Amino acid sequence: MGAADLVPGVSGGTIALITGIYDRLIDAISSVGWQAIKHLLSGEIKNAWMHIDGGFLLTVGAGILSAVVALASLLSWLMLHYPLPLWSLFCGLVLASSLYLFLDSCSAWSLRDYGFWVAGIGVALVIGIMQATQLPVSYGTVFLAGAIAISAMLLPGISGSFLLLLMGMYQPVIEAIVSADIATLAVFVAGCLVGLIGFSRLLKTLMRTAGRATMAVLYGFLLGSMITLWPWQRTVSTVVDRHGELRIVQSLPVSPAHYADTVGDPLLLLCAIAFISGLIAVWFLSSHARSGQ
Repeated sequence: MGAADLVPGVSGGTIALITGIYDRLIDAISSVGWQAIKHLLSGEIKNAWMHIDGGFLLTVGAGILSAVVALASLLSWLMLHYPLPLWSLFCGLVLASSLYLFLDSCSAWSLRDYGFWVAGIGVALVIGIMQATQLPVSYGTVFLAGAIAISAMLLPGISGSFLLLLMGMYQPVIEAIVSADIATLAVFVAGCLVGLIGFSRLLKTLMRTAGRATMAVLYGFLLGSMITLWPWQRTVSTVVDRHGELRIVQSLPVSPAHYADTVGDPLLLLCAIAFISGLIAVWFLSSHARSGQ
């Protein structure tokens, strides 16, 4: 989940869902609140820990943190030097995930649920061609970015990193991780905690009252998000970041042939290998999830 959430367009929630821990994760996070605090104030530490499923949350949190620390520099380097194969890998991951989740649940859907699924695809396509906003980098916007991005982490098909890109906050957060900017990271984590607790409760309510419709929208969003992951893109607009470097804030997908004519080598062989690797990775995860149930 940590590795997935470092990648714009890939959702940690998708990984939680296909590995079979999604429901338990939402329940555990949403249980963090006043009841747990009452146990703590009463000295009932063990009861508080059990109330929030502490062992499970600690294990997942440690895995996420380990991936963020270990892979932030590698992903930053790959995005700089080998962006096309990297995006192809993400394409394979997301396409396989969206098909797996759809086929696993669509047999029980009504016509209304299919309508929600199509609506989710449409929303994702619209967001995918939107022009990003470059927010000013401050502690306030870093806090806001953390709250919004962590909320997306809980949703299959909605990438926290992609929302950071739309807000213009992806690069500052990655730089803070790589350079160990403790102050910025502390503010970002604080925003994440607020967003995580608040949004998990909202999501739990939606899942309880309109579960199939909610998931249908999210599965559609996951499939529609492929537009943002397509490796070969035509740059539409850019901005100059705080280091004086150009950053792409809007692009549109093009064919590999068009990319070769206008940009450069489309690296088709490497991209194909990376794409197939993404498909295999999701197949392995989904097979493991089935065997464990």
